Amino acid sequence: MGLRINDTIPNLTVQTDQGTVTLHDFVGDHWAILFSHPKDFTPVCTTEFGAVAQLADEWAKRGTKVMGISVDGVADHIKWKKDIETASGAKAGFPIVADTDLALSKAFDMLPAEAYLPDGRTPNDTATVRAVFIIGPDKKLKLSMTYPMNVGRNFAEVLRALDGLQTAAKNGVATPANWEVGQDVIIPTSVSDADAKAKFGDFTTVLPYLRKTSLKV
Repeated sequence: MGLRINDTIPNLTVQTDQGTVTLHDFVGDHWAILFSHPKDFTPVCTTEFGAVAQLADEWAKRGTKVMGISVDGVADHIKWKKDIETASGAKAGFPIVADTDLALSKAFDMLPAEAYLPDGRTPNDTATVRAVFIIGPDKKLKLSMTYPMNVGRNFAEVLRALDGLQTAAKNGVATPANWEVGQDVIIPTSVSDADAKAKFGDFTTVLPYLRKTSLKV
């Protein structure tokens, strides 16, 4: 059984290129993003890790830690980071888990229980290790995304989703399709019109079950 939304993530102890850490200690009181890939020194993933590095200031603004995951070892991670920084022009300051025993990959249901690393393996042997997990300060899984090997992840969308999750958690609202910061949000149907008026002030009723309001900054 894989992790489901609002499940507490397992508190695994993992080895990274920046030392040993437990997942719950890594998250701490912050939001966190774990993102995985099938192998070091691969072209698409190099661009993805570079994109994450370029967004360092954006993660920091949102009080969010990021951590990469790979089934390669620490020595390879350290060497690969030099390539990532060369390609992206940004420092890859986040840790990368060396999941050589596949414990984290299996615990997060990115690989089946029977998976193993064959000698001379290729990225295809760990092709399903290519996911994004957003975790809240309560250590619970808030969102997950899975991509195929041949499509690079859109980290602008990960950032947008993180904004939506943080806005929803802070204000007790939901966000509509294609929502971006500053746009109207949705008032949950569990909130009465009277309570919505008291909490949010003016709102627009599009349908009996769809009410929108702007958040006061």
